[in-house]
Order: sequence, then structure tokens, then C-alpha cells
Amino acid sequence: MGKVAFLSFLVVVLSALVGERIVNLRKRTLATRELLQNHLPNCVLLKHLDYGSEDITILEGGLAFISAGLKYPGMPCNPDVTGKIFLLDLQDSRMKPVELRMPRNFDLDSFNPHGISVYTDPGDNTVYLFVVNHPQHTSQVELFKFVEDALYLEHMQTIKHELLHSVNDIVAVGVDSFYATNDHYFSHQTLKGFVEPLLAQPWSNVVYYSPKKVKVVSEGYYMANGINISPDKRFIYVVDLLDHNVHVLERKDDSTLTSLKSVAVGSLCDNVEVDPKSGDLWLGCHPNAWKAFMYDPKDPPGSEVIKIQNIHSDQPVVTQVYEDNGSVIIGSSVAATYGGKLLIGTVFHKTLCCDLK
Repeated sequence: MGKVAFLSFLVVVLSALVGERIVNLRKRTLATRELLQNHLPNCVLLKHLDYGSEDITILEGGLAFISAGLKYPGMPCNPDVTGKIFLLDLQDSRMKPVELRMPRNFDLDSFNPHGISVYTDPGDNTVYLFVVNHPQHTSQVELFKFVEDALYLEHMQTIKHELLHSVNDIVAVGVDSFYATNDHYFSHQTLKGFVEPLLAQPWSNVVYYSPKKVKVVSEGYYMANGINISPDKRFIYVVDLLDHNVHVLERKDDSTLTSLKSVAVGSLCDNVEVDPKSGDLWLGCHPNAWKAFMYDPKDPPGSEVIKIQNIHSDQPVVTQVYEDNGSVIIGSSVAATYGGKLLIGTVFHKTLCCDLK
């Protein structure tokens, strides 16, 4: 075979492989799914949250922490907007999010908040906020102490580790310990943003961190994303966005995790919140994520909220609670409930509050 013929053959083979990978990615991102409108009553867009509310977590008293202003590679963003943490009192009828103040010596210009988690110290009821931060597209975890009277976040420490190389979400299990998901295997932006999605291999994982030990405790995910814990603290829930399911894992005494089951959700779900009373799981999902990757403001991606009831039973109940084609809210990433209300956050768009009844 001549050199020209060999090169031509190689181009054909590579083109076929890339084409097959693109077809596979379109399938995984539900590129052809047509959305219907399944709205809830009395929905309003919240003020001051116009550039994303990627993650939301709510304290038992109704205070909701909201991470805003995420700049995620491949997603639209406003380069002039800096990351912020907002607080919303769901018992206040005004529904007015308030930006929490931070120390002057904390680098706010590079603050790029992603997943968040709260931990309340049972000894003195101090509330700690854990925030995944991506300054200059790196990964680290910021630990804050919440000072409610002053609406202030006191920065306690920055946590970095080589195993925390592409952190997406986090669930705190102590004042300085947590589980975190790495949503990618690679750290380089080109490999993460283009090569890895095309390959679509189960290379992402879950890491346990404490000051005494850091280790991978679960792996084999196509894109480990949201993570949370059961009300009794015995189980960890991990969302695999590209595999369209939620994994249930049991915590062991040494902090390792044992896989018990997975539940199919039929959508690309992002973050997961857990109702502290019922144990129901609430998921903000991307029902046609291909449109998020290939963003066109004239044909935006939609939003979806899914609830899972009785996840530990033989027959979990998976229910679609909300669906929108992008005309109201774009790219939902989280759903959290309190007092009959549902908050729906997004990667880069607005925040919606709806009545569930």
C-alpha cells in the first residue's frame, strides 16, 4: 500500500471512529428528545440570581444557601460576573436572596463556586459551608463558618489534594471531612472538554477526604456529578449524569463505600438533594443536554425536575415533577424543597421558585 493510500485509509478510519463517538455522545445527551411543558402553579423567578444557581442546599430551619456565578468550561457565562454565595430565607414571604459577605483577604475575583454542602456541628450547632471552587479552572474546596447574625462567611481553610483534581460536588460528613465527586479523569481542559466526552468511558470517581486520610472510595462512573447523604447518614447517593442513573452506596466504618444498587432516571441529572423527613431524592436534570453543549440562545436547552421515592425499596418510584423546554428556565442543575415550595437552580441562567401544591 502506498503512502498516500495508507494516509487516506487512516483518515477514513479516524473519521469513522470520531463519527461513531459523536453519535454515541448525542445518544447519551438525549439530543433528539422533544420536551413537553409540565409546569407547577405559582412559579416566580427570584431576583438577583440571573447568572446561575448551580447548587442549592437548605437547612432544617428554611435557610437556603445558593452558589451563583459558576464559569464552567463549555457553558455560557458572563465573564464580568464574579462568584457569590447567596442566602434565601424560605420562611420569609418576600423571597429575597441576600449575598453573603466574605473576608476581604479572600480572593473574590477568582471565586468560581460549584457544588456546596452544609454541616451542622452537633456539639455547638455551628454551621459550616463547604464550597467547591475552581479558580483558574483548578479544583479546591473552601471551608467557611456561617455567621448568621452578620450574614457573613468566615473563611476557615482551603483544601487541595491531588485526588481532588476535577471536583464537581461535595457532601460534608464532619467539620473537616467529606465525600466529593470527580466528574472527569483528566485535568487538562482540552482533554476534559473534548476528548473525554467523546470517549465516554467510566473513568470518574468518588473521593473521601479527611485530614488523616484521602482515598478513592468508589469508581466506574461515566460522569460522577451530584452527591448527597441519607437522613440516617448510612447511605451515599451518587448521580452519574452520562449514564442516566443514581447510585446507592453504603458507608462503612472505614469510610469506604459499597455499591448496593442503581436507579434509572431517564435524564441527565446533575445535583441531588434529600428531603430530611421523607428521604425523597430531588434531582435537577438536563433533559436534552446536547443543546447545553451546543448552546444556541434561539434554541436553548430545557429543564427537568425528578423525584425518587422509596429508593431503598425493590420498587423505587421515579416521578417527573417539572419540565420546561427552555422558554422559562434554561439548564436546571438542582432542585430543593422546603415547606411546600420547590427551588430550581441552573448552571448559568435564572432561579425559579414554585409551589408544589
